[in-house]
Amino acid sequence: MTYTTLIDVETLSKNLHQPNWVVIDCRFSLADTSRGRRAYLEGHIPGALYAHLDEDLCSPVVPGRTGRHPLPAVEMLVERFSRWGIDATVQVVAYDDWPGAAGAVAARLWWSLRWLGHTAVAVLDGGWDAWLAEGKPVTAGEEQGRMARNFQAVVHPELLATTADVEIMRLDANFKVFDSRAAERYRGLNETIDPVAGHVPGAWSAPFADNMAADGKFLPAPVLRDRFTKLLDGVPPENSTFYCGSGVSAAHNLLALAHAGLGDARLYVGSWSEWITDPSRPVATDQRD
Repeated sequence: MTYTTLIDVETLSKNLHQPNWVVIDCRFSLADTSRGRRAYLEGHIPGALYAHLDEDLCSPVVPGRTGRHPLPAVEMLVERFSRWGIDATVQVVAYDDWPGAAGAVAARLWWSLRWLGHTAVAVLDGGWDAWLAEGKPVTAGEEQGRMARNFQAVVHPELLATTADVEIMRLDANFKVFDSRAAERYRGLNETIDPVAGHVPGAWSAPFADNMAADGKFLPAPVLRDRFTKLLDGVPPENSTFYCGSGVSAAHNLLALAHAGLGDARLYVGSWSEWITDPSRPVATDQRD
């Protein structure tokens, strides 16, 4: 069986030693970018490799031109995925420990693989905390010995939105643009990361944390389907684009949308932190949500 959106702890536990499964630890903190690697070395799911958001899943920031987590070149991702032993036969499982919304960083890896044509990738529902809560084994130190494989990329440009795309779609009633940040940041009331507060004019608020249940796992698929059906309001999912602060947590919404059975939307990787690099681009702070 292939897993393409979410996977539960028990299923992952039963398949840990499958040679064609790769587990990737994506723990990361914006406040302390080395915390995730330290946590990984202290303890991780047995066999898991570590992916650093800045170093492995993004290209370097270009001040004044890119957002905080730019999309890497295809060749860079192909090299990473090959080194991690991923090819067309491999099931990938990603996890993290994002506070209140496990999967926020793991979903960026999920999206990156799908963007390059690899759909056998899932995010661990509940993340690291769920693994610990169910008493599953933990290993310390760096994992060694996984053989590299030949990852073949098949790029899906329809999954990606550029700033130019967003400029057009935000003004077209046949499309919808969604802001995945907390509602306060959307409204410009509590901006603690980026130098400009507000949102892309015409965008709708869709906080990614609203995908989560009280137990730290994703809401059931039918509930997510209802949520996104209401947000889309008749617009086809493929005509919608999601952004956040830097193109990471917005992938959480794309994962939830896919898990709900509604298909694929686009990710605006540059997101708010790229939008505001050009002071001529408009900014809104209205109360629409």
